[in-house]
Amino acid sequence: MSHCQVFPSHDDATVTNPAARALLRWYDLHARALPWRVAPAARQAGERPDPYRVWLSEIMLQQTTVATVRGYFEKFTTRWPDVGALAAAPRDDVLAAWAGLGYYARARNLHACAQVVMAEHGGVFPQTEAALRTLPGVGLYTAAAIASIAFDEAATVVDGNVERVMARLHAVEDPLPGAKKRLYDLAATLTPHARPGDYAQAVMDLGATICTPRKPACDACPLLGSCDGHATGIAATLPRKAPKKKKQTRHGICYLARRADGAVLMTRRPDKGLLGGMAELPGTDWAETPPPSAPPLETDWRAMGDVRHTFTHFHLVLSVMRADVPLDAKAKRGNWIAAGRIEDEALPTLMQKALACGFGPERLI
Repeated sequence: MSHCQVFPSHDDATVTNPAARALLRWYDLHARALPWRVAPAARQAGERPDPYRVWLSEIMLQQTTVATVRGYFEKFTTRWPDVGALAAAPRDDVLAAWAGLGYYARARNLHACAQVVMAEHGGVFPQTEAALRTLPGVGLYTAAAIASIAFDEAATVVDGNVERVMARLHAVEDPLPGAKKRLYDLAATLTPHARPGDYAQAVMDLGATICTPRKPACDACPLLGSCDGHATGIAATLPRKAPKKKKQTRHGICYLARRADGAVLMTRRPDKGLLGGMAELPGTDWAETPPPSAPPLETDWRAMGDVRHTFTHFHLVLSVMRADVPLDAKAKRGNWIAAGRIEDEALPTLMQKALACGFGPERLI
């Protein structure tokens, strides 16, 4: 449910730091129009951001682009328009709606958080950064973003965009992730008590549209005159990053068994761990050494090819095996899902790839 509250007028004279003041004035003219955001003019007119929409967008935006999140956000808010509706939804429905967005622990925590807000907070989100951090799936960044944007608390909001802006503004050459604490402290010195929610969104917008990772548009930046990185000619090289460790490659096998009536054998991953709670084709463990076969039923299997997928810490090569079996086929594990119901399952992108590989040109799902 959305509430209205009158915010202070846009009197930027109360913002003492010149850089923060310049950034807010830039934001008033150039704020991105996003479906979860209240525009600066609407906010000045008294419209308050809906904490539910702010929270939902921030969870979705973790390690995911704005372009990807837009469609998911609109789908979620149409189906579950408030925290009570989301809390009451079956978790499997939430996981299925999240499928393809990745980092599935977010979806499990999203549902758990909605239930905690309803059960322990009377359906009203806590209004402080400290209290928000007690909710499932809400860490330092997310709590600060919600407190700042939804409740106008002067919390320090630092994501990748903000780290980049701070590193360039202050010419911080120490590499990430070691420089994170210093960049956070620098961001804190700029966070104003007036309009902190608008400021948080302004600095993130600046990083997303002007102070971009490659070829920053410095000439259009409201902070150009105070940017040490630009003055020393190193802005585009910042932030520095420590060398990444090479990702290992793991291997696995999955089994696409299709019954004569079109049903497909599927299992569900454990709640804890990678892709927790999501549906999958039965398969082997994933290991650096190709694992031995472990089919879910005894029949003739044929190789359909490999699918490749990259997770945060490793690459995966998954071999897809297929078998067409009679109606009375007995499986050692899993459940038969009718062909027309497969799309209702919480299928991660990896399994969507595996099914596409296994069915090939048949396109039965």
